[in-house]
Amino acid sequence: MLATTAGPLKLSNPVMTASGTSGSGAEMESFFDLAVPGALVLKTITLNARAGNRPPRLAETSSGLLNSIGLPNRGVRQFVKETLPKVRGRASCLVVNFAGEKEGEFPEAAAILEEQEGIDALEINLSCPNVEGGRIPFANLPGTVKRIVASVRSATGLPLIAKLSPNVTDIVSLAEAALEGGGDAVSVANTLLGMSVDWRTRKPRLSTGYGGLSGPCIKPVTLRMVHQVWNTLRCPIIGVGGIMTADDVMDYIVCGASAVQVGTATLADPTAIETIIRDLGDLLKREGIARIGDCVGTVDF
Repeated sequence: MLATTAGPLKLSNPVMTASGTSGSGAEMESFFDLAVPGALVLKTITLNARAGNRPPRLAETSSGLLNSIGLPNRGVRQFVKETLPKVRGRASCLVVNFAGEKEGEFPEAAAILEEQEGIDALEINLSCPNVEGGRIPFANLPGTVKRIVASVRSATGLPLIAKLSPNVTDIVSLAEAALEGGGDAVSVANTLLGMSVDWRTRKPRLSTGYGGLSGPCIKPVTLRMVHQVWNTLRCPIIGVGGIMTADDVMDYIVCGASAVQVGTATLADPTAIETIIRDLGDLLKREGIARIGDCVGTVDF
């Protein structure tokens, strides 16, 4: 009933964790069995260690959360030495999200991850700024997206998911570029660029001024983008943005997603993933839906 596919990935259910909101995976074991999500997506790692941004890094907003964490991590080599052994074999599907500051860092990191056992797929975080290109995010240009995905594809045979940014005018062209580069699926989408200020102090609430907005407030935007990509490309899509309930999952499914990622909800309630999956099964039974895959892309207007 809940089993689905996202490109070459076969998932026991369509509910995945979202990168950055479940840490390195092992931290969530006290809240749910790591095999419960359709896939466990780990927080972004980079080729080299990063300290991340200075505090404050988080700011609550109406129906959402702004973050400017800055991808702190100890680098891919330390990841495979210390973190991967803790989660290897624990998830039903293990997805490693990774990024680079330069184009050449993407295939280099992917080649290291390719050699490791227990990784089922890679998710390429294309929303980070390119330090070689005036700090313009990689995800903003179709040609760059295609080139990076192609370089990663040349370095690994693992299934590739390209996580796209919503901070663009044409999400479809970026999804198409990712697929042409050899991507198997696209995640739509990462956080929206936003800002929060304290007018009394005349200061932003994040140290960097701007940050990524997530939570229920962005769902109408990313839902529209999922439908646009599906309507044009009919490709495997993972919907991301503001999913708090089983009904939210179904909204994304009927708009064209075959799986979803839950992020901010787990920060409010670490057991949210398990609750959503249970409620989703109950919902399908009530509605007489035998296979969730039968609902993909069925919205009609």
